[in-house]
Amino acid sequence: MERLPYIDEHAITVPANRATTWHAVLRTMCSNPDDPTTVPFGFTLDTAEQPDRFALRGRHWFAKYKLIFLLTDTDTGTRVAAQTWAAFPGFKGKIYRALVIGSGGHRVVVRRMLKHIAEQALSAPTPQR
Repeated sequence: MERLPYIDEHAITVPANRATTWHAVLRTMCSNPDDPTTVPFGFTLDTAEQPDRFALRGRHWFAKYKLIFLLTDTDTGTRVAAQTWAAFPGFKGKIYRALVIGSGGHRVVVRRMLKHIAEQALSAPTPQR
C-alpha cells in the first residue's frame, strides 16, 4: 500500500506494562485475541510486532486508510498512540472525509478505543513471565 497522508494521532498512558497493554490492544481490536488477523470488518492486519506496533489497513470506494497503534514505555506505564493515515480520492472522498474526520466522529471513536484498551489492561493484566 502506498504511503498515505497523515491525519492525526491520539494517545493515552496506560498504568500497566507493555506486555499487558499489548494484550489489551489485541483484546480490544481482535475478535480472537490469540489471532491478530481477526480484526474488525473493513480492516486487514498490516503488521503485528509484539509488543510495539499493531497496524491495520483498509480501503473502500471513498478512502484508503491505515490505523497504527504504537506502544512505548513511560515512567508511569505504557503510552499507546493511535495514528491515522488516509487518502480520500475524488469528490466523493472529500465528502466522506468531511463526514468522518471533519465532523469529529473519528476523534470520538479513536479516543473511545484507547479508553477501552486502558480498561482492558487494568481489568485483565497479563502475568509476568
